[in-house]
Amino acid sequence: MGNGLEKLEKLPRVILAHTPTPIEHLPNLSVKIGGAALYVKRDDCTGLALGGNKARQLEYYVGDALSQDADTILITGAVQSNFVRAAAAAARYGLTCHIQLEERVKSADALYRNSGNVLLNQLLGATIHSYPDGEDESGADLRLHEIADVLRAQGCRPYVIPLAPGHPPLGALGYVVAAQEIVSQLTAMDQAVSEIVVASGSGLTHAGLLFGLRMLGSSIRVLGICVRRDSGTQALRIRARCREISELLEVQSRVTDADINLRDDFLAPGYGQLNSPTREAIKLGARHEALLLDPVYTGKAFAGCLQRAQELDSQDTLLFVHTGGTPGIFAYGAQLLEGQ
Repeated sequence: MGNGLEKLEKLPRVILAHTPTPIEHLPNLSVKIGGAALYVKRDDCTGLALGGNKARQLEYYVGDALSQDADTILITGAVQSNFVRAAAAAARYGLTCHIQLEERVKSADALYRNSGNVLLNQLLGATIHSYPDGEDESGADLRLHEIADVLRAQGCRPYVIPLAPGHPPLGALGYVVAAQEIVSQLTAMDQAVSEIVVASGSGLTHAGLLFGLRMLGSSIRVLGICVRRDSGTQALRIRARCREISELLEVQSRVTDADINLRDDFLAPGYGQLNSPTREAIKLGARHEALLLDPVYTGKAFAGCLQRAQELDSQDTLLFVHTGGTPGIFAYGAQLLEGQ
């Protein structure tokens, strides 16, 4: 097996993200929280349709779609899924986009269903489909393929971006590349980092980042904050994702079970549902660093990051990966301001 970089460079890819995104110090919160110094990797600044980690993930999916002469992209996710960036990527390359929205948040109100990413879907001209089950990834993928079959019969050339594990994790490759970017930036800054903290949901960002760091020989610890499932279940998913990346890049994985670190302290009451620590973390980020975090992913992950900072001392440094999700803020307006 090679070192993985040769295969990575040969895979089809388009450039969607504005990179490198900056790494910034968070001096005010570092003082207020105490413990480890806090830095943030600003992947909310990747540019494509309000930024976020999906821009990096979609570069390899869209590249693969274009290499197959596809004219239509299909993707599935929650009602406020940030994979709406697929519609923006499609618009950029003259493709049609079909987005399937899954019912993951049962108590969703009208604001949740009409603003934020849903509004972007409509502005970007995507065709919207609904899927009634929010915890059936395989079923949601199957439904996408059924829609693709209908489109194919109409003369379209559809390309399905899968959600469930068991498929080549092209989206994770965006964060294998991001790992190289982070290591290069930290070297240029002469800044050591004790740990990197990131939201862990589909597993593509978390696994790609961890795999990329270990592939480069970096031993920086990665802590995933669970936003969709408990830590035990998520650990199995990250392990599987890393195995899939290894197979895709034809390189031996250097990720061990000890490298897969997860916490689910801020998951309850479930995916896409706010809790008090997350609401407080969002307010702290906004009011002390003008850092805007979303309720589904980055708010919960930042709550975990602040918790971890307090467990460490001033000799340590934490790097928080801000994966975006900014449009989702507007879908949770009333809940975010609750109690004010």
